[in-house]
Amino acid sequence: MDRLKAVLTPEDIPAELRDTPVARLLCYHNMGMVPGELRKAELLISMCMDNRNQLHIPNNFAFILRSGGGNLRHNEFKVSYAVSVGGVKYIALIGHSNCGMVNLHEKKDAFISGLVDNAGWDREFAEDHFNQFSPIFEIGNEIDFLLSESARLRGRYPRINVVPLYYKIEDHKLYLVNEK
Repeated sequence: MDRLKAVLTPEDIPAELRDTPVARLLCYHNMGMVPGELRKAELLISMCMDNRNQLHIPNNFAFILRSGGGNLRHNEFKVSYAVSVGGVKYIALIGHSNCGMVNLHEKKDAFISGLVDNAGWDREFAEDHFNQFSPIFEIGNEIDFLLSESARLRGRYPRINVVPLYYKIEDHKLYLVNEK
């Protein structure tokens, strides 16, 4: 995928990201760097709630928000908390391959049946629930979503560095997203 840049050595990290919390995230996760003791969060990580995404990072390194697709819409208060009270200057926005929030309309029947069978919901209520919220949480293409959400967050938090990253389920590595 030419929209992604592999980061397997410290030299693969672009100059503008070196010596930043995002560079450390890449080193911890992709390269197995062992941290010293950390006293406070250095960044906010937003990533999908998908159980296949597990980061290798130290305790106290990051605030982590998990939501479908890593979508931060309707989570701005939590982002604002990490920025204002937590003092973070970086947001790592992490999308991933094979995300369930892509093409939600194809999952409509399974979604509704699952709520009826597993949660005991009324079918009509489950269908209304899907129809009301799926347009809000549908992300379309994972990389396109990362780019648009990064741009939206930069507009909302102009002094915060927002870096889109991509987690490949196939190899469990983080990749930089080419924004050009």
